[in-house]
Amino acid sequence: MKILFASQAIDGHFNPMTGVAMRLNDRGHEVAWYTGPVYADRLSGMGIQQFPFRRAIEHRADNLNELYPERAKLKGPRAIGFDGEKIFASNVSHFFEDIREVAQEYPFDVAVVDSSMFIHRLVSHLMGMPVVNFVAIPNMESDSQVPPLFFGFRPPRTPVEKAVQGLAGLLSDKVILRAASQSYRRQHAAYGQAVPRGRLTDEPYRCSDAIIQTGPESLDFPRRRVNPKVHYVGALLPYRAAGQAGTGSSGDGEFPRSYPATLVVTQGTVDNLDQDKLIVPALEAVKDMDALVIVATGGHGTEALKARYAQPNVVVRDYVDFAEVFDFTDVFITNGGFGGVQLSLSKGVPLVVSGINEGKSDVNARVEYSGVGINLRTESPKPADIAAAVRQVLTDPGWKSRARKMQEQFEGEDPAEAAAAVVEGAGSRTLG
Repeated sequence: MKILFASQAIDGHFNPMTGVAMRLNDRGHEVAWYTGPVYADRLSGMGIQQFPFRRAIEHRADNLNELYPERAKLKGPRAIGFDGEKIFASNVSHFFEDIREVAQEYPFDVAVVDSSMFIHRLVSHLMGMPVVNFVAIPNMESDSQVPPLFFGFRPPRTPVEKAVQGLAGLLSDKVILRAASQSYRRQHAAYGQAVPRGRLTDEPYRCSDAIIQTGPESLDFPRRRVNPKVHYVGALLPYRAAGQAGTGSSGDGEFPRSYPATLVVTQGTVDNLDQDKLIVPALEAVKDMDALVIVATGGHGTEALKARYAQPNVVVRDYVDFAEVFDFTDVFITNGGFGGVQLSLSKGVPLVVSGINEGKSDVNARVEYSGVGINLRTESPKPADIAAAVRQVLTDPGWKSRARKMQEQFEGEDPAEAAAAVVEGAGSRTLG
């Protein structure tokens, strides 16, 4: 079977798909990938043919503010709305035209498409191809029991909370995502495709033959309606060859293991330029604790942080191999990237989370609801609040116990195998 993967040129979307692609390759399928030129070397090293973006704009974590200088000044709903229109909706027709050309060179049997590309309807309806929707973030499909996106709500417990969330849902649909939805509909109208009424974020679920949902179902909110096309597969980790260090590992020696506790701090790979949001407050909070503090900067301001925090218990690096470090971590302090949260929980590590933008508020709400971490519910937490949360997680065994219980669910799964089976099932229905 010939399989085409298609993804944004953003690590958090690309990386979780790599293990699935290589598993399918190992199972005898032919795999190619449509994504940004930035991944040319990675894909070449994996032996996967790449079809780079031609018409589509390559949106990367490190070029968003360069492409859109005005973006840096936006916060909250305005930032979400801007990203929805510029980064996600605006590229839909470009992605589709590129993929139509790719199909002439590489006549694929099934497409595995990053949910944030929003090309599922066009590929399915106009090309007649089976589409597997790959969701690298929490389940976005709307449901009467699930809070609206972008607000960091937990499921409502009272009629008042339900009413507030209903109004927030209208705000999300009619205001925050209005420009993105209009752009999406205009582009589809140009192809003669009518888009049903409803939330833009439901579209990849409506128009796909199957959905690979990263993470365990226990990390999602309870739902009234169970979509039989959605397959929760667990934590999908980036592919690494046998003996290869993890993606982003600094490779500069072992960490000291003489401290009674280990704390890991990161501000992710997208919103990590302003370290005063989380990294600096976290270091101020924990630098004097009797704990090893490992900080991953994502490649920004590393040397300056090393000079500023020269304490022997503080280790600052551009990148660390989280899969390795989490084996001896006691608390993970993060702004809430979904991949990092899953990896932390797959190792039984409880969290302190503090982030709002890029959908992180919704990830962090799930962490809080599941009882596996403390959610500070802010983009810029105070050091005292971080310190109190870390101490609470370290001293109350319940946090570790709940994280370990979720770890057991991860350990009972082979995520890449489960995801590969979903792709094979979607493709076989057409080939058969």
